[in-house]
Amino acid sequence: MLARLYELANGSKHLTGSPLGIVSAGSEELEFPRFIFNGPRGGGDAVKFGLFAGIHGDEPSGVQALVRLVEQLVGRPEMAEGYRLFIYPACNPSGLLDATRFSRSGKDLNREFWKDSTEIEVRLLEKEIRAEKFHGLISLHEDDTSPGMYGFVRGAVLSKGLLEPALKAAESVLPRNNSAIIDGFAADRGMISQCYDGILTSPPELQPAPFEIILETPHAAPVAQQVEAVVRAVTSILVEYQKLLAFAANL
Repeated sequence: MLARLYELANGSKHLTGSPLGIVSAGSEELEFPRFIFNGPRGGGDAVKFGLFAGIHGDEPSGVQALVRLVEQLVGRPEMAEGYRLFIYPACNPSGLLDATRFSRSGKDLNREFWKDSTEIEVRLLEKEIRAEKFHGLISLHEDDTSPGMYGFVRGAVLSKGLLEPALKAAESVLPRNNSAIIDGFAADRGMISQCYDGILTSPPELQPAPFEIILETPHAAPVAQQVEAVVRAVTSILVEYQKLLAFAANL
C-alpha cells in the first residue's frame, strides 16, 4: 500500500512523501511514513488537516481508504483546492505488519498521547501535531462490535457540523449506528462527544482548538465497503469545511 503512495508521489506535482522518522521494532527498523498533498491555491492561506490511520494494526480499512483518497486527489487535485493535507497512513508500522492492535512494545498507542509516553510512534506524532497546528484532525478506525458507522467529535464547535454530513455521505454505502449508547458512550445519531483518555488528539493547550473527528466503520463489513464509506465521509468533510469558511467570510 505504501508503495502505491510513493508511486503516486513520483508522478504528481501535488504529492510528496518522506518518512516522519524510523521506528525500531525488535530487530527491524521500520519507516514511519508521511505524505503531504498540496492542493491548488485557494483564496487565502492553506487549510491544514491531519489524516491518520493504522494506529491499531488490525484495522487496515483506514489505511486503504487513505490510499484510495490520495488516488482520487491526484486524479482530481481541485478536490483539495485551498488545502494542505498531511497524511499518516501507518501510525503503528509494526502493528500493521503483524496485524495486531498493539505495537511490538505491547502498547495500545491510542491510549498514550499527551502522557509523556516513551513510545517513539507517539512522540513522533505529538511533535508533528504541535508543530503543524492543524485546523482539523481526522482519525480512521474500525469497531468490531458496531453494526454501523459512527464517529467521535472533539475540539471546535463545528466538529458536529462536519460529522453529520460525513455520516450521511457514508450511509449510501454502510448503515449508521443510531444506538443511544455506542461503545459505552451516549450517542446522538451516531455522534459521540466523549472519548477515551490518551487517544490521538491535538495538545490540550492548543488554541484555537481544531476540530477533531474520529470515524469508526463496522469491522464486520466488507473491507471494500468500509473503504468507500470512509472516502465519501472524508471527501464530505473537505467540501463542508470550505463551505463553512466561505460562510464565515461573508458574515
